[in-house]
Amino acid sequence: MASSLVVPVIDVQNDNFKELWPAMVVAIKTSSFVAVDTELSGLGNRKSLLAESIEDRYKAICHAARSRSILSLGIACYKKLDYKAADTYLVQVYNLTLLCSEEYIIEPQSVQFLVQHGFDFNKQYAHGIPYYKGNNKGGSDDRGVHIRALFIELLRARKPLVLHNGLIDMAFLYQSFYAHLPERLATFTADLSEMFPAGIYDTKYVTEFELRLTASYLEYAYKKCKLDNSRSVTSGGAGLNVHVEFCQYAGHMSSYVDYRACPAVASPEGQTDICERFSAFGWCPNGNQCPLSHDTDLIILQDEKVTGDKRKKRKRQRNKKRSGGEGSSIFDGAPENKIPHMEVDPEETPDDQGGAEPCLESGPVMDSDRNTKQNEGDNMVCEDNTDFKNSATTTTTDDDENTKTKTDDVVESRTEDRGRGIIGEHPSKADDQKKKADTGTHRAGFDAFMTGYIFAYSYASIKRDKMEAVEEKEHKEEEEQSWLPMCLNKVYLSGKAAPLNVVKSTFSKSSKAHVQKMEIVWEGRK
Repeated sequence: MASSLVVPVIDVQNDNFKELWPAMVVAIKTSSFVAVDTELSGLGNRKSLLAESIEDRYKAICHAARSRSILSLGIACYKKLDYKAADTYLVQVYNLTLLCSEEYIIEPQSVQFLVQHGFDFNKQYAHGIPYYKGNNKGGSDDRGVHIRALFIELLRARKPLVLHNGLIDMAFLYQSFYAHLPERLATFTADLSEMFPAGIYDTKYVTEFELRLTASYLEYAYKKCKLDNSRSVTSGGAGLNVHVEFCQYAGHMSSYVDYRACPAVASPEGQTDICERFSAFGWCPNGNQCPLSHDTDLIILQDEKVTGDKRKKRKRQRNKKRSGGEGSSIFDGAPENKIPHMEVDPEETPDDQGGAEPCLESGPVMDSDRNTKQNEGDNMVCEDNTDFKNSATTTTTDDDENTKTKTDDVVESRTEDRGRGIIGEHPSKADDQKKKADTGTHRAGFDAFMTGYIFAYSYASIKRDKMEAVEEKEHKEEEEQSWLPMCLNKVYLSGKAAPLNVVKSTFSKSSKAHVQKMEIVWEGRK
């Protein structure tokens, strides 16, 4: 019988960062790919982020990354288990609470949104992992136990990097943990292509251009992929279905874990008229006060119902445009999985929304672990020799019941996935997990998990389609070259028919700061 899917998210703060360091490094190094998500203190001028010129967009993103900060970082490490049936992954999810040690802007609307969704600013300022932005300040990037050193370990691992609508994520990661952002976009993409030689994948591009989902905001894409995968498993579809497993965390390690519960679905009750704006973009300016349904499950079922009806599809597109004013790209723009309410109505958007933003100084917080030897953590599991019989196995399934749960949460209630799931046989832990599950405090970590799941499902789905069309031998040769060759290093650009290609062209050079950093990364200089 189907029950809730429970995703363990390890809460990483300054007081346990050193202890968890070895496990995080092992998880990254042994992963097949790493999915990342961020929560930010703001994004600045919204119109500039959606400028017609991509170079102008990049300048606006640079300004935001230099003046704002990352509040939390989600890392989901997906390790493909070759000895398991189908596409089975061992998944380890971390949510790192961060605290920039320099002055940065935090936007009031960002504070309001994050607080509404459970972000604890008291915890951030009391226990956040401190870091300096830009070029080296206060110590070498590859020495000690600190967040910049962890980012270096991610680069050294040479794993595919997976994001959702990831241009802004990458800019903030670069500015916060690597070096000062280069002035030109071509230089930035040249640097990225060398930083991540295994490739960068944007699941928003994948869902838009390959899976061609009706909508592609993160919660919709995750639930749609999970639902389709569940149906395939339930119907006994031939192989290539995604299965995920999670580690069991013993001893005091369990105190660091928060469990993201995905409640079993139920029949929708009450209001079932769908909010067209939320349906299209995953965001509604009315939030909780909207009289229409924001239930993503219901939206997906409705989309499936009208898939073959061209007239209704045209009506949906007209409603999208009507909701978006001048065009849907205004609402489908900069990453909705960061601060969804940033996508304001074009008629209400001032020329500059940064004027009223206070500049907060986080105080002289220093990383005391920079020159400390790494401690070997105890109760660490999930290395190559882990007994996976003790892992909580989760196989997404579908009972072929078109039943849904009513959601009154404002946009981005993705930490409460209402998809279907079968949790592994650990009934004794189920009650404890439910007790520890609190909503909203681990959005970055759970969003990273959802991003990785979309990528894993897309890989299995596209691989399954190709195997039906080509010889298995030929497909295997292609598979060894890349996960999704058609999506490699293509980053979604809102309102554009073509993605941003993360490549080093003959007309661009790497930045000087990047060249210096790469000496540290690849040579492992101590």
